[in-house]
Amino acid sequence: MTPRNLILGLQHTVAMFGATVLVPLLTGLHPAVALFTAGLGTLVFHLVTGRMVPVFLGSSFAFIAPILAAKEAGFSLAAVGGGIAAAGLVYALFALLVLLIGPGRVRQVFPPVVTGPVIVVIGLTLAPVAVQMASKDWLLAVVTFAGAVVSAVFFRGLFQMIPVLVGVGVGYLVALALGRVDLRPLGEAAWFGLPPFTPAAFEWGAVLLIAPVAFVTVMEHIGDILTNGRVVGKDFFARPGLHRTLLGDGLATSLAGLLGGPANTTYSENTGVLAVTRVYDPVVLRMAALFAILLSFSPKLAALLQTLPQGVLGGIAMLLFGMIASVGIRTLAEAEIDFTHSRNLIVVSAILVLGLGGAVAQLGTVQVAGAAVPLKVSGMALAALVGVVLNLLLPRQLEPEALVTEEERLP
Repeated sequence: MTPRNLILGLQHTVAMFGATVLVPLLTGLHPAVALFTAGLGTLVFHLVTGRMVPVFLGSSFAFIAPILAAKEAGFSLAAVGGGIAAAGLVYALFALLVLLIGPGRVRQVFPPVVTGPVIVVIGLTLAPVAVQMASKDWLLAVVTFAGAVVSAVFFRGLFQMIPVLVGVGVGYLVALALGRVDLRPLGEAAWFGLPPFTPAAFEWGAVLLIAPVAFVTVMEHIGDILTNGRVVGKDFFARPGLHRTLLGDGLATSLAGLLGGPANTTYSENTGVLAVTRVYDPVVLRMAALFAILLSFSPKLAALLQTLPQGVLGGIAMLLFGMIASVGIRTLAEAEIDFTHSRNLIVVSAILVLGLGGAVAQLGTVQVAGAAVPLKVSGMALAALVGVVLNLLLPRQLEPEALVTEEERLP
């Protein structure tokens, strides 16, 4: 542990901080628990992967919609935690599958023509949530959004890497000046204390609502590991192996759910820091994890985060959710997907329509404790499943023969 690593680790903590605490703020979970489980989950991931993959695991945005849906359906936070823990087991099943079939076939099952539009669906599905929060105070939302944009576009160095924190900071200061912040919870909170963990409770309804989203986030994980490997210059699919990165991510997510935290995922924010600093030592990421755990033991900090007005959260959510959709578009562009081919159009169109249209596939019911619980696949999970199936079934050449005019037929 050197002073240099401490500073670099702190930088990674700053880069992941805004998004990691934003998810619990949007879903009603506790920011301190999210920080603790993100830090602990990152350490677990590094242990499982042989301490050679430089990633940080933070709160997953893909789980926001199902968590909100579970709460609206009347499930408790404990039941939500059970659903998140079950989602981690889905990762473990995929890890076993990858170990059996090999990473090469995984690349064939999840090509960019499938993963790109699925990521777009993740971002656009959350768009109404961002607009709803922003509508609570459009002035604060616009100021926050503008602050983040200025930081990302016009700043250089570290501040260019933390547009979320800059935007939230600007919006919060304006809210304070306008008297739109309730500071009473801040004064009542202690400086030090244990995070308010919520032990998970397993209820089939919540599990079936939340766990299938892991099918989508597995695709996100595959894309993140590929990107991280390209930045670092190593093939993490081969060593330590995609099955181990999936298992590490899954165990981190299950651990988070058991303690009442949001699901974890590999963070592209920290991969961006790697690209800028060119410091790829995984030790630096583990330092960031330790910083996150230390921050989780300050109720004062958690109370400060909970005083953020809805307008500020809405403004930054507009940017973040739009960025997720943009990453999906970039995935398609970088893969140079040819949309003159009908097969590509069909795969992408099916994913977008089913994912954004809220399609639901009813699979019947299962008896749980004497009650009939509906089995269904919907939203992002259904869209991803259909996209994978279409990509595997449709022939590579699905193009009609070019129309020939009468003039061209004449000798």
